[in-house]
Amino acid sequence: MTNEEVLLTRGGLEKLEKELNFLKSVKRKDIAARIKDAITYGDITDNSEYEDAKNEQAFIEGRIITLEKILRRARILEKDGTNSYVTVGSTVKLKDIEVDREYIYTIVGTAEADPGDGKISNESPVGKAILGLSIGEEIEVKVPAGSLKYRILEIS
Repeated sequence: MTNEEVLLTRGGLEKLEKELNFLKSVKRKDIAARIKDAITYGDITDNSEYEDAKNEQAFIEGRIITLEKILRRARILEKDGTNSYVTVGSTVKLKDIEVDREYIYTIVGTAEADPGDGKISNESPVGKAILGLSIGEEIEVKVPAGSLKYRILEIS
């Protein structure tokens, strides 16, 4: 992970802070209890419960470190109040011209991107292509699966 700033919406920042708090205050204690319990089973060299708990502990500690780095470098995105063009933080309704299907995406920073939840990164092919565009504009986006053609229907 580089030392670049991480763009987050206010909601994204709160979500990451909540996750970090949960990992530090709840998960750490749960895992410590699991490790303590697993040790009571005897020799830890062939103890799968102990191994599993230690692996989970390593994963959780890694996630805590990652979240702390993200939060240290976070810059909150504030919508500028205009809906005349797409910016990070905009919610955009797109029409796939070729298949006549509509999509709604919110443009966010990479740390909170979740395409399944309609949040795409400003660095993704679609996110990058529509930044700065206005309602009615059309764009062709090169994606790994080929090419997509969109028209911007709404910006909020």
